[in-house]
Amino acid sequence: MSVNFSLDYFALFGLPRRFDIDEAELDRAWHALQAEVHPDRHVHLPGSERHRAMRGALRVNEAYATLKKPLSRARYLLDLAGVDADEIDNVAMASGFLIEQMEWREAVEEARAFGDVDALEQLALRLRMRVDEVTTLLAEQFDSRENREAAADTVRRLMFLDRLRCDIDDGLAALDD
Repeated sequence: MSVNFSLDYFALFGLPRRFDIDEAELDRAWHALQAEVHPDRHVHLPGSERHRAMRGALRVNEAYATLKKPLSRARYLLDLAGVDADEIDNVAMASGFLIEQMEWREAVEEARAFGDVDALEQLALRLRMRVDEVTTLLAEQFDSRENREAAADTVRRLMFLDRLRCDIDDGLAALDD
């Protein structure tokens, strides 16, 4: 096995260290690496080498899962740059975003309280559009402006939107039961 597992996830897949990646290229690189490191290909090896192959396969899958999703990819890029996106308690968030959060939460809670599936589905649609906007902004902040601090703020916003998506999905699932 000739894979260097100490590389960062982007280098592991032969991708540039950017937020805006070619997802088809990521998929191709993942399949190629999986073909090389899959544990089934190494069952004939001694225990320590099988174990190394297993760890390699886990690393490849972890790297793929991280780079596949915009939020985890953004957090990983920040981590590589030494910026902590987990500072959720950052009170420097723009007041407009804080108001937006409250409005989203109230709309979701109201729709859930009234069992309004249509309202939750409309919120989910609006949310997907908002996530697309924020993701586009992240690409600009990471790749064009290379502004990691602004990207960290935008990642925190995307984290909120991701939690909101989970709340909406939970609300829809609860109403389906």
